[in-house]
Amino acid sequence: MAEKPKPVQVLYCGVCGLPAEYCEFGPDFEKCKPWLIQNATNIYPHLLQGENAKEVDRVSNQLQSSSITDGTSISGSSAPKQEPVKRLPGGKIKKKEKQEVIIEKVTRNKRKSITTLKGLDLFGVKLSDASKKLGKKFATGASVVKGPTEKDQIDVQGDIAYDIVEFITHTWPDVPETAIFFIEDGKKVPAV
Repeated sequence: MAEKPKPVQVLYCGVCGLPAEYCEFGPDFEKCKPWLIQNATNIYPHLLQGENAKEVDRVSNQLQSSSITDGTSISGSSAPKQEPVKRLPGGKIKKKEKQEVIIEKVTRNKRKSITTLKGLDLFGVKLSDASKKLGKKFATGASVVKGPTEKDQIDVQGDIAYDIVEFITHTWPDVPETAIFFIEDGKKVPAV
């Protein structure tokens, strides 16, 4: 009887998250080099040869001396905290969404209009509860639908764009009035 094959141990890069063999094809190979020199010298031996030896020592010393701190630098002064960059598979950087509510009025059939709310969920508001409250307050139909960017939004029947700002800030105090914007003629206009 043949032996069962053993699982292969894969070394993943601590910088970009790709397997170490594929770091050179990723977006941040220059940033990955110090980590690869220290942890994966058998995969990239050419990084240690010849002229790079001095640079390798400098970079590895720099890597060893740097550590994760509580937001204060070596001199003791507090530097602004940088949020960790979220990466998607393949090394793509995920952009953090701005916390803002966008209100847009869409006209259909000449006289009928729909008011669309986007971004209310970024403030921790459940969209299903919000649509029920909006429907009761303005005595219209309100529903949660997928928008063109595959994100949930609330569609409210009728033109309630200017009345809705006061209702949002009163019902959900976490949503500041400065974070509410209208889209008028294709331009984003603050609600204040």
